[in-house]
Amino acid sequence: MMDWDHMMNWWGFPFMGFWMIVLWLVFIVVAFVVYRDAENRGMNGVLWLILVIIPWVGILFVILYLILRADKSPQGSPPKDALQILDERYAKGEIPKEEYEQKKRDLKR
Repeated sequence: MMDWDHMMNWWGFPFMGFWMIVLWLVFIVVAFVVYRDAENRGMNGVLWLILVIIPWVGILFVILYLILRADKSPQGSPPKDALQILDERYAKGEIPKEEYEQKKRDLKR
């Protein structure tokens, strides 16, 4: 039979034993994912990794990162050209067919 002291050392408080290891693994995995995403978006990945890996405070930085990353597009994706934007506007029904065709002719010149 396991005594109370041994059980508290193994399963106890969040900063002791098994659960501390699990907690750190979660922070490390999240920090790595944020690092890769930040690097892909042209942001400072190392800075975000350091900020996110800090226990408990890192949760706030993950939320901040998710807010700030919405402004950045991945580096691998090319910017939209005028024809793509025109096609999207026509597909959404924002412009009529005649205007679409006229603008498309103008852009191809």
